[in-house]
Amino acid sequence: MEGFFLLVLLGLGSATVAGSVKIVNQGNEALVERLGSYNKKLTHGMNFVTPFMDKIVFQETIREKVLDVPPQPCITRDNVSITVDAVVYWRIVNIEMAYYKVQNLQSAMINTVLTQIRAEVGKLELDETFTARSQINETLLRELDEITDAWGVKVVRVELRDIVPAKAVQDAMELQMSAERRKRAAILTSEGDRESAVNSARGKADAQVLDAEARQKAVILEAEAQQKSLVLKAQAERQQEVLKAQATAEAIQIIAKTVENDPTAREVLQFLLAQRYMDMGLKIGSSDSSKVMFMDPRSIPAALEGMKSIVSNPNT
Repeated sequence: MEGFFLLVLLGLGSATVAGSVKIVNQGNEALVERLGSYNKKLTHGMNFVTPFMDKIVFQETIREKVLDVPPQPCITRDNVSITVDAVVYWRIVNIEMAYYKVQNLQSAMINTVLTQIRAEVGKLELDETFTARSQINETLLRELDEITDAWGVKVVRVELRDIVPAKAVQDAMELQMSAERRKRAAILTSEGDRESAVNSARGKADAQVLDAEARQKAVILEAEAQQKSLVLKAQAERQQEVLKAQATAEAIQIIAKTVENDPTAREVLQFLLAQRYMDMGLKIGSSDSSKVMFMDPRSIPAALEGMKSIVSNPNT
């Protein structure tokens, strides 16, 4: 019997020692009550409690959690019905307040978030709810953080996920957007046509200016070319006259020397001059142009005598 009682005592002692040791995982905390009253908070690791007197009444993580808020109907300031859902990131910073200050913390969080969403959406018109989403998130974060501070909760971030208007409102918005797109398309088309017409007119004007400049330049170049041609022609004629005069002078000198050195050449020269004189008269008379030539027959011998005297005295 004594051995049996000893075994019972050993078993009870082992159970008591085992029941006094509580292991709390990393990231969690636990609340202990002794005889129905709050006693202490257990942190992560191994903790000891008094058997049969202490009891763990609440254990929760202090890591960040995600609260998925279900879609909720709301009314905007311009009386448009929309459906809004959100997601809230939060964590417990004071586990004692989270357990003793509110009953069913998660339900209280959801109801608070829904209430604040309705209140904020009701302050805005429909168009503003789409463009001011960041502003709504910041306002909800600030207000929810103030409200849940008394529960030992820290709201880290609030995000509105979907804002869905009613079906009739969606249809009206689609019609409005379609009309707006058609309007923009018409404006862009007219602007494109106007720009095309302006560019075309500008191109024609530039082409006309370039054509006029090209013609003017061509006229100038042609005038310069004609002027240069006339100058070159005048220079050529002058040089030709100079060469002819030089040739004539040299010929006269040669004839004069020949006549001076050869007496018989004088008579030949006289004959040639007389023949030239007569040929000139015949040529003038046979010309197609209307001419009248008066020649005194008595002057022919005198002219011949004059030429003869010139040829006879080349040094005079």
